[in-house]
Amino acid sequence: MSDTTPPGPTDLAAIAAGIERTNELLQRVLAEVATTPSTHAIFVDAGYVYAAIGVLVAGTEDRRAIELDAEGLIEAFIDKARTLFPDSRLLRVYWYDGARRRIHSREQQSIAELPDVKVRLGNLNANNQQKGVDSLIRTDLESLARHRAIGDAVLIGGDEDLVSAVEAAQGYGARVHLWGIETPGDLRGPRNQAEPLLWEVDSQRTFDLDFCKPYVTRRPVGQESYGAGCGPVPTAQDVRFVGAQVAAQWLATRGRHDLAELLPSDPILPPAVDHELLVDAEALLRLSLRAHADLRRALRDGFWEHLRAQY
Repeated sequence: MSDTTPPGPTDLAAIAAGIERTNELLQRVLAEVATTPSTHAIFVDAGYVYAAIGVLVAGTEDRRAIELDAEGLIEAFIDKARTLFPDSRLLRVYWYDGARRRIHSREQQSIAELPDVKVRLGNLNANNQQKGVDSLIRTDLESLARHRAIGDAVLIGGDEDLVSAVEAAQGYGARVHLWGIETPGDLRGPRNQAEPLLWEVDSQRTFDLDFCKPYVTRRPVGQESYGAGCGPVPTAQDVRFVGAQVAAQWLATRGRHDLAELLPSDPILPPAVDHELLVDAEALLRLSLRAHADLRRALRDGFWEHLRAQY
């Protein structure tokens, strides 16, 4: 026969105490959840921003033709997000850009040094087109949403390939807000953003000329780049910096063993390494250094200075 003896007073007291402890635990958990601030992050496709803001303010999508106050613009984006999400804290701003061999330019390095900003680099192909940036955005956006690190994501971009990133983040419960740059003369909306992307997001916002203009300056004609023929030649300090950039990439690719073999030849570079340095530097500067012996010396100096500091 089964035991049908009703629980005694001691058993009932134990059950009641267990229920009370469970309720207290649930109340503490709910209180903690209620007081935990929501978090947002801002994801910026720099290629889109340069092209769209250049067309709107300066009439060109060539980023070499404009000077962008990236620090001021990023701060403006942060302020706008703070206004729209008053009960949320900023995780950080992710700034996605392209660079040859993923070597930071001086401008990208200065952006990376800003507080609460993370620079993520894809590659640039021979036509100066970004490659791999969309996949970086998707990876970060999906990962942060999956781990509940953010509740709201501000996406500043326009490529249709970003649709999958939006869908992935939304699948984990995050809300995605698309921000864009106004298209000149188009009163119907931001036509520099793909319609499928506009359809998928939770909200949209467009920044007009008055908002963007303070952060853009048009470079004088002929000064768009070092390789413009009549444009200014870079300073020795500029070239030394590029030499250090190439050295950093060389070390990352070759490693400490190759560095140990190279250092005894200091300050003379083996011909193969010297040629590689020159080719990579000219690609970054968009200028031939073959007729500038002083700049080639500065380039080698910057290369060696970086390597010596790493040994």
